[in-house]
Amino acid sequence: MSRLPDPRFWAGKRVFLTGHTGFKGTWARIWLSKLGARVTGYALAPATTPSLHALAGSWGLEAETIADIRDGTRLGAALQDCNPDIILHMAAQPLVRRSYAEPDETFDVNVMGTVRLLEASRSIEALKAVLVVTTDKVYSNDESGRHFVETDRLGGHDPYSGSKAAAEIATATYRDSFFRQKGVHVGTARGGNVLGGGDFSEDRLVPDIVRAAIAGEILDIRSPLATRPWQHVLDCLNGYFLFSEALFAAKPSAEALNFGPSPAEAQIAVGAVASAVQVAMGLGETWRDTSSADKPREMQTLGLDPAEANRSLAWRACLSQAEAIDLTARWYDQWRRGGDALALVTSQIDDFVKGSQRHVS
Repeated sequence: MSRLPDPRFWAGKRVFLTGHTGFKGTWARIWLSKLGARVTGYALAPATTPSLHALAGSWGLEAETIADIRDGTRLGAALQDCNPDIILHMAAQPLVRRSYAEPDETFDVNVMGTVRLLEASRSIEALKAVLVVTTDKVYSNDESGRHFVETDRLGGHDPYSGSKAAAEIATATYRDSFFRQKGVHVGTARGGNVLGGGDFSEDRLVPDIVRAAIAGEILDIRSPLATRPWQHVLDCLNGYFLFSEALFAAKPSAEALNFGPSPAEAQIAVGAVASAVQVAMGLGETWRDTSSADKPREMQTLGLDPAEANRSLAWRACLSQAEAIDLTARWYDQWRRGGDALALVTSQIDDFVKGSQRHVS
């Protein structure tokens, strides 16, 4: 089983979290706060209604700024006010299909937003560690089905993937040109496809299932045979937090790490995930294949090899892909029945920690 974040480490740490209004960012600020961190958020207002950020309220935040990551003036002021020990950069334009419609915006947010953050961070006196979150899609994917390792060539067949690969290069440049000589350790985290309750984003599988269920409609799936490295949001965040601890302690064995399910675990196709979520929510299997050759290209196969994170951080996914699907479905099912979103998140964090500790003991 995996190591877990150390509450003794995080207690009192000032954390500057970008993208805190997003699905993964909301889970991150709640868990970080439960660990004792003092979290300052910086992000745009949520893009959807409902949003997990709005449902959870301000719980877990010491302060927040609602602004664009490319606004250097406001970003710099927020960083100075926080004077963080650790920066966790999760703000992004994260959608592949939107990147085809808005390629310039996607590159501007994902590359220049990262550059703005790194530039503003150079003057932060307390700073010891920066973790930039990119994606499993940064690799030049030849559709061979192999699981990518951190030394594989970066690239991108779509604007989103290309922008994140470019953000990796920009981060490495700032690390080598400015941060290394100051003793600030900078890393990039490449996480697989994340499942979890409270995601209401457009063009994502589970939110689309929930929206279709609420509207009483049949779910359309554009690539039901595509495979992805599915993992629960808590497994992914656990990796980010452990990596941040290692960067802060100046003990990183790698400057980029993959976080995803073991290659030994069979990859699950999009259609199979949709069916499993629908069944777990008591909806029955009701989806249709809307794949078409004239739609924007998306990779059919994608896999990560997290062996380096296993070795260097003692991190591995605590939940199987089937368990991640079930936990996600239960969150949405309970929320649809009137459950409190924040209580559901905190309860699943507690259960995740307790379950991991039982396996370790």
